Amino acid sequence: MTQESVSSINANDLTVIIDTGCANLSSVRFAFERLKANVVVSADFDVIRSAARVVLPGVGTAGAAMDALKQKNLIELIKSLTQPVMGVCLGMQMLANLSNEHGGRSEQDITCLGLVPTDIGDLDSKGLPLPHMGWNQIEVSDHPLFSGIENGSYVYFVHSYRAPISEYTLASSTYGESFSAAIGKDNFFGVQFHPEKSAKVGAQILQNFLQMGLNMGTSQ
Repeated sequence: MTQESVSSINANDLTVIIDTGCANLSSVRFAFERLKANVVVSADFDVIRSAARVVLPGVGTAGAAMDALKQKNLIELIKSLTQPVMGVCLGMQMLANLSNEHGGRSEQDITCLGLVPTDIGDLDSKGLPLPHMGWNQIEVSDHPLFSGIENGSYVYFVHSYRAPISEYTLASSTYGESFSAAIGKDNFFGVQFHPEKSAKVGAQILQNFLQMGLNMGTSQ
């Protein structure tokens, strides 16, 4: 669905994927379209504000991704949202306070969005190959995002950095160390894995996210 067609959509059921310019935008959009969702990719402030739910995608490094948000003046807008906001992969990590994934841009940790009080660091794989790439099991909480998902379900990961286990952990996995497969606080939450690549389990998680958007109000 193109941005031009947004006016014909019921904003009360609109899913907006924030146009961060990253490479996985299309695969995330296609996953929602397979679920018959009204979905659009946009960086337009009014379109994002009016959506029932918002997706923050991301691939690459935290430094480059945060720079992209700054260039599009999206940081304060994202922080102001009151509808459900889900980060995917790097998008999840961008919800944290800090990340040490600076991509050689500097020696300083990258300041992220600060929406979930945790920091992103290197995944201690204890000698297993990095990146952590492929199918792995998750242990889930009772968060609505994981409704109908059983402990031990397999999802698809590609990452070398992680959020540690904390009070903000919504799901966990183990690759060398145990780490947060999902984190969240208030209306902001994210998944380290790729639901759009995680077959039926991933589709159920995306469907749960769509349902959450119907149950919560939008920001004004």
